[in-house]
Amino acid sequence: MHFGLIGKSLSHSFSKSYLEAKFIKEGNPDFLYTNFDLDNLDNLLEIISSHRLSGLNVTKPYKETIIPLLNEVDSTAKEIGAVNCVKIKYIGGSPHLRGYNTDYYGFAQSIKPFLEPLHQKALILGTGGASKAVAYALKNVGVDYFYVTSGLKKASNYFQYQDLNEYVLKAFKLIVNCTPLGMFPLVESCPDIPYHLLTEEHLLYDLIYNPEETMFLSKGKEHGAVTINGLNMLKLQADKAWEIWNS
Repeated sequence: MHFGLIGKSLSHSFSKSYLEAKFIKEGNPDFLYTNFDLDNLDNLLEIISSHRLSGLNVTKPYKETIIPLLNEVDSTAKEIGAVNCVKIKYIGGSPHLRGYNTDYYGFAQSIKPFLEPLHQKALILGTGGASKAVAYALKNVGVDYFYVTSGLKKASNYFQYQDLNEYVLKAFKLIVNCTPLGMFPLVESCPDIPYHLLTEEHLLYDLIYNPEETMFLSKGKEHGAVTINGLNMLKLQADKAWEIWNS
C-alpha cells in the first residue's frame, strides 16, 4: 500500500520518517510513503490515481482547500472545517476520498496531562486549519479561547497582537502557537507577543516540532512558563491516521 503527505515546503516534516519506521515496526516493510510537495491541488486526483494511493496526510496550506475535492467528510472534520487525513478507496477504478481530522485528537491527548484549573482561557495564535482543530479540542474540554490574528478582527472572539496587554495575559494562561513562525529554517522568528508578561502560571504550546525548542518556547521558558512542542501531537495524529487507513 502507498501513502503520502501533501503540502508545501515539506523538507521540515518528520511524518515520512515516523510512519516508515512504524511500517517496519509493525511488520509492514513493503508499505510506501511519499512526500508530494505541491504548488496547488490542480493535479491531486491524477497523483492519487497514478500512484494508487490508499491514504494521505494533509499539511499547510491545504487543510481547508482540499475539502471541495473530497467525496465525503467525517462529521468531526466537517465541524472543525479542516482535514488533515484522507482515506482513499477505489470504486469502479476511480478514487473515492473521505476526509478526517486527526490534529484535534493529537493536540487534545498531548496537552491533557499539562492542563490545570487555571488554564480556563486560551489564546490561539493563527487562524489556519490547525488552529481550528486546536479550538475544537479546547472547546471539548471546556476551555474558552480567542484567536489572535495580525489581520483585521473577524469576530468577537478575535484579538489582534497589539491587543495583548497585561490584562489579557493575566486572564489567558494558555497560549498555543499555530503559526509557522519559528519553524526550521527560520528559527529566529517568533510570534509578536509581550513575553515579559508571562509567568510560571502560563502554559505555552507550540505546534512546531522542528526545532525542538522554538524561540516562542525559549522566551516563555525564560519567564518560568511551562512549555510543550508539537512532536507528541505529530506522533499521536499520525497513529490515529494509521488507524483510520487500516479500518
